[in-house]
Amino acid sequence: MAIQFQPFVYDSQEDPSTKSTPPINDDKERDPHQLPAFDSESLTKPTSTVLYLPPLLSSLPSGVEVPVTQSDTPPLVTETHLPDIDPVSLSLHKALHHFRPLSSEYAGLPYAEAFNWLDLDLPLDEEREWYAVVFRSKRKAGSDSGALYEADRKAHEEAVSNGGLVMYWYGVPDAQTGLNLATCIWQSRRHALAANSRPLHIQAMKFAAISFDTYSLERYRLSKVKRKQGIQVEEFSIGTEVGW
Repeated sequence: MAIQFQPFVYDSQEDPSTKSTPPINDDKERDPHQLPAFDSESLTKPTSTVLYLPPLLSSLPSGVEVPVTQSDTPPLVTETHLPDIDPVSLSLHKALHHFRPLSSEYAGLPYAEAFNWLDLDLPLDEEREWYAVVFRSKRKAGSDSGALYEADRKAHEEAVSNGGLVMYWYGVPDAQTGLNLATCIWQSRRHALAANSRPLHIQAMKFAAISFDTYSLERYRLSKVKRKQGIQVEEFSIGTEVGW
């Protein structure tokens, strides 16, 4: 099962449409307890099955101390740094080091049930809302993973430099259905909307239009409530704002 990449998830008002996997070479054995390397070569031409991808966190602004966390599956980080981040979003960023799906069938589950939201540990006295976009997809057989990955990578770095993006999680397609779920978390909906018009995002969406059989977007409000543990998830309501 090869990894299948998603066009970077912003908040497009359109739901362009999405995925199958090329065969891989399993001749080369890898220690299953070691995290694989993640780059354009290993991700588009894997030599062994990848069952899990860690969250891809935006690198913190220059001068902001990187939190020290212990995790069995440490996150990846972007080359580009965020221009800024507020204190509660910094707490979320730290908590997301432990972000993971609760089931191998997460791609077909409701968003609130697919991940360990209630396990994310933020200070009890903090409260805030964030905006999440979910991308469910299925790739076209034979589509160019390399070109899509490169366009997606550039759009992702562009979004980080533009500000507001906390995390992007690619996911791995379901071995039986080929369906995948990718998601990103923003400091606000306004940040996500601003990213729509950026040139590298527009280019990435052109690749998406020819790479996916099925493609749908979902939008959610994530909430940290004061004196409550974990993150609450609810569907986003049109006409409202989320975050700041």
